[in-house]
Amino acid sequence: MVAALQSPPDVHLPDHLRPRRQVSARVVPLAQPRPARPAVAVGPAAPSARRVARAHAGPTSQAVHHPRRQPDPRATRSQRAVYRRRRIVAAALGLGVVLTAARAGAALGGSTTTAPERSPRVERVVAQPGDTLWTIAQRLDPGADPRAVVDQLASSLGSTTVEPGEVVTWER
Repeated sequence: MVAALQSPPDVHLPDHLRPRRQVSARVVPLAQPRPARPAVAVGPAAPSARRVARAHAGPTSQAVHHPRRQPDPRATRSQRAVYRRRRIVAAALGLGVVLTAARAGAALGGSTTTAPERSPRVERVVAQPGDTLWTIAQRLDPGADPRAVVDQLASSLGSTTVEPGEVVTWER
């Protein structure tokens, strides 16, 4: 108890450690409590307490008006940009995972991401007496030019002549 009543010891600080200006020890309240507002306004609208204080204060008074702070548009834009970047990164990561899984599935013998190739359709025709490669080509593909079909038939047979009863195969 005796130590509490004694004055603090004098401490000598070097100049570079001393504060440059004196700070007052006076305590200032940060904000005045606001009066409660009624839940429902009855009658004509009354002027706000801030307006009344400003009107009665006069020109020499130091009434301070703090308007409500508006959100900083730069902060909103940067938040949008961050959100957009996050979505792009998430989409890129998702696409990378899907493509990696597709590659791994194809390497392990599963289905690939490409469309499967169609197997060629093979048609077999038995040559009748009097048939030529031209007539067989017209029978096989009536809407197309028979010259391309004749060339395919001749290359598959190895000759340009057809004998009755011979089986002619054509791959589409």
